[in-house]
Amino acid sequence: MKNLEFLKELNPAQAEAVRTVFGPLLVIAGAGSGKTKTITCRMAYLVAQGIPPEKILLLTFTRKAGREMIERAGALLKMDCDKIMGGTFHSLCQYMLRFYGYLLGYKPNFTILDRGDAEDLINLLRNSLGLAERKKRFPKKDTLASIYSKMINQQKTLEKILSYEYPQFLDQYYEIERLFVEYVNYKKDHQLMDYDDLLLNWLEVLKNFPEVRKEISKKFEFIMVDEYQDTNSLQGEIIKYMGEIHKNVMVVGDDSQSIYGFRGANFRNIFEFPKLFPDTKIIKLEQNYRSTQSILDLANVIISNSKIKYTKTLFTLKKGGKKPVLFKAKDETESSKFVVDKILELRESGIKLSQIAVLFRSAYHSFDLEVELTKRGIPFVKYGGLKLLESAHMKDFVSFLRIISNPQDFIAWHRVLLLLEGIGPKSTEKIIDSLRQDVSNINHILEKLTSQFPQREFKELIILLKELWKNKNSPSEILINVWDFYRSIFERIYYEDYHKREKDIEGIIALSEKYNMLEEFLTDLILEPIEAASLEKPFKDEDCLTL
Repeated sequence: MKNLEFLKELNPAQAEAVRTVFGPLLVIAGAGSGKTKTITCRMAYLVAQGIPPEKILLLTFTRKAGREMIERAGALLKMDCDKIMGGTFHSLCQYMLRFYGYLLGYKPNFTILDRGDAEDLINLLRNSLGLAERKKRFPKKDTLASIYSKMINQQKTLEKILSYEYPQFLDQYYEIERLFVEYVNYKKDHQLMDYDDLLLNWLEVLKNFPEVRKEISKKFEFIMVDEYQDTNSLQGEIIKYMGEIHKNVMVVGDDSQSIYGFRGANFRNIFEFPKLFPDTKIIKLEQNYRSTQSILDLANVIISNSKIKYTKTLFTLKKGGKKPVLFKAKDETESSKFVVDKILELRESGIKLSQIAVLFRSAYHSFDLEVELTKRGIPFVKYGGLKLLESAHMKDFVSFLRIISNPQDFIAWHRVLLLLEGIGPKSTEKIIDSLRQDVSNINHILEKLTSQFPQREFKELIILLKELWKNKNSPSEILINVWDFYRSIFERIYYEDYHKREKDIEGIIALSEKYNMLEEFLTDLILEPIEAASLEKPFKDEDCLTL
């Protein structure tokens, strides 16, 4: 029996959740109530009871959160718990589809499209169908991608989404429907999946292949889900099928903290869970370890006004604390000045800037404050802005890698070919049309194309691709070879600031060194996007404000 000293640090509700091993369990975890500690201790407790770590599945909102919880569980037991599978719903689904996607006609090396790629594909199809040339304005690519994603995640028809959210496009219903049919067919024909497909396709496998459900049930005998209030209907169904045989499913969440409705999250999932799994045990974590009682009193009053809720009352053993302040500014400028004045007051009272944070609903909301902070000479570092893969040079670079991984990824081909000197839109279309004819014999087709398109950069690209397809290089070796080829193109295209952009390429080459397979590296890069600021060197002045 492993050492269970860590159980002594839990309050009664946390301990009950940790010790509940079998059957469905719903943990309503109020803000700051130690849910991460509870999940971590439960993993450790399961392993201590003799359950093999590889039989445990932990689903979290980010892969980083999952890794940290698993590491902490190992630290509690003073052993390695790395065999616990942890990750997001999307990372789980892509992993499973690498093994079971063949049931739906997918090869293990299918390519994942990020949101930008999905929008670009929709735009290509929109143009090829002549929808962009209509006299009446047709929805733009980002709007179309949002409509499609809402249909999938909210499990609603196109007519309903258009009626409630985009009534101005109702008269173009049939054209949009035709475009989405083309979009679905194109992805399937070219071994592509967008984020929504990962959920949709894994759910389809679970629904239609009972033998897979049995295998998965044996593989993961204990399932734990964090932030369950921010799951959508598809994710709720995935959990239902994966846990239907053993029912050893623990979900943790707080109906009062659901913030991702705009992404299709359905907070009602947390109320539906006891219906999916009858005899669900419900435990509430109400003791708060983060805030003072005055803050919790305000939160309790706000929560009490909710019409649909799990009734709970947050409390703390902490003493004292000031009441929260609500400042109603007349405009953004006054708001920024007020915030900066408060920051300076706190610094004068001996509190370091590094202990102060300003939160925003969206990254662009901080722009006015950033100007005010700069005026007053207050150093700050900002998180949550541009994702690394959203920058043009990174999209270029990753497109090369996607072609190496999946030669049928014509979205990537399209981007790469347009980078080359002497290859314009018409030449790009001709090359891609030729490649489409027989992807299985791609080397032969490329050889013929080099005589038709003798441009130097195109020829060098073909030589590079043939070498990398032939040799089984490590991801870092592949990235270095691609960078050697791309560098001169990169310096030509981004001549004004390529020195600044260069560090991003060097950064992901360094990240790739810990991977054994290119597909695995690309999957992580797309499913867990890196922030543009995260590869930069930290501030020399460590005492800076966090935005």
